[in-house]
Amino acid sequence: MTQRIRLGISTCPNDTFAFHGLLTRAVDWRGLDFQVELLDVETLNERLLAGDFDVCKASFHAALLAADSVVVLPSGSALGFGVGPLLLAAQPGTRPSHAGQLTLCPGRHTTASLLFDLFYPRTSRVEQVVFSEIMPRLTARTADFGVCIHEGRFTWEAHGLALVEDLGTRWETETGCPLPLGGIVASRQLSGATIATVQRVIHDSLMLALRDRSAALPTMRAHAQEFDDRVLMQHVDLYVNDWTLALGPTGAKALDMLSTRAASLGLAAGRLEVFAG
Repeated sequence: MTQRIRLGISTCPNDTFAFHGLLTRAVDWRGLDFQVELLDVETLNERLLAGDFDVCKASFHAALLAADSVVVLPSGSALGFGVGPLLLAAQPGTRPSHAGQLTLCPGRHTTASLLFDLFYPRTSRVEQVVFSEIMPRLTARTADFGVCIHEGRFTWEAHGLALVEDLGTRWETETGCPLPLGGIVASRQLSGATIATVQRVIHDSLMLALRDRSAALPTMRAHAQEFDDRVLMQHVDLYVNDWTLALGPTGAKALDMLSTRAASLGLAAGRLEVFAG
């Protein structure tokens, strides 16, 4: 009997690129029956914490909160140097400093929000919104600051916004590790053999996309906030790398550092474990 796998992934270009082969069945599902939902990252985080998925792309902040019930798969992560969220300002020369200011974050359980809490604790009021609302709100001057993720990293200057700080660069400087943003997690209720099969399918899908990058563009365009192919591929170039194929020792060290830093501020008590097969 075919085993059903409830799979949740994000609509951001690096995920639709990586999962193009799985979504289109261009790779062998290896006897599994994937039932896929594509959602924004914070909805995925909330659904993960509600136990709605067998396998899910999640922010590592959310994965920390669910660490007792999930393991991180070796493939599919967004982790690297120069990949961090940007803290943007509606007006140049300003930075979060008092409660009269408003900072928009892309979801309470996102790693971007965790980084803001780590580096700017109690510096402004915080409102959690869908990531796609942040730059329009800053442009309209209905918020003072915003933590920007996804395609906005490449387009913020065109919106007339100012850079306060690259939060990823600060993480790298303070820890010496690549920044772990999010990854694929699997429920510990699945058998080890099933998790290993899921991992192989995801790795196959990634390899297919890397062999023929342009073939994934229709899938990426179908779910993107930006429709410029150049911007979509910039996103892939930034977030899909050797650590996406396999976290390895460096990736595991980065996850351990995130676990330690979050625990030190009482933001999450769990520790992330990478599936060893």
